[in-house]
Amino acid sequence: MSSSTPARRTRSVVDVARISSGIKLLVLLVGLMWLSEIVDTALHGRLDQYGIVAREPDGLFGILTAPFLHLGFGHLISNTLPLVTLGALIAISGAMRLFSVTAIVTTIGGLGTWLVSPPHTITIGASGLVFGYAAYLIARGIFNRRIGQVLIGVVVVLVWGSALLGGLLPQDGISWQGHLFGGIAGLLAAWFLSDDRPTKQRVA
Repeated sequence: MSSSTPARRTRSVVDVARISSGIKLLVLLVGLMWLSEIVDTALHGRLDQYGIVAREPDGLFGILTAPFLHLGFGHLISNTLPLVTLGALIAISGAMRLFSVTAIVTTIGGLGTWLVSPPHTITIGASGLVFGYAAYLIARGIFNRRIGQVLIGVVVVLVWGSALLGGLLPQDGISWQGHLFGGIAGLLAAWFLSDDRPTKQRVA
């Protein structure tokens, strides 16, 4: 029994370090959003022009910046709570997992938004990232075949399911395109980052 204690301690230290790194990255992401909105407010909303400008080549840059820009603090606050909650559930798997999911959702979701949104419209906000995180958490347990992750996905559906479905309905001033493609990107992230993929490749 005593011989296994160091192994358990090492595993515990690794787990704590992994979770800590993920939470730190999440805090950094959310902190940048709040800092950006403070600066944007001081500049009277001038940063908002750097969102995703649909169908414009220059608007592609907004794929990287749009999640960090919001239309006022009310918009930012409404995104912060679900982003922190859902992001924390991903962050416990480590900073690399959170970064990978964020990068996939931001890139694929942003590109879809750029392609499908009405011409010349500007899309800003982290709601696409929220939809991506939610879709990832809902789908990952299915791809990984892990009951614990499936249960987390069920909780996400029960808590945020109606809000997620409502966000896909066309509404003035709200980018259902960003929500839709953020969700699609989250599903792709769950598939691409699933535990089974490396195993299948090794067998092949």
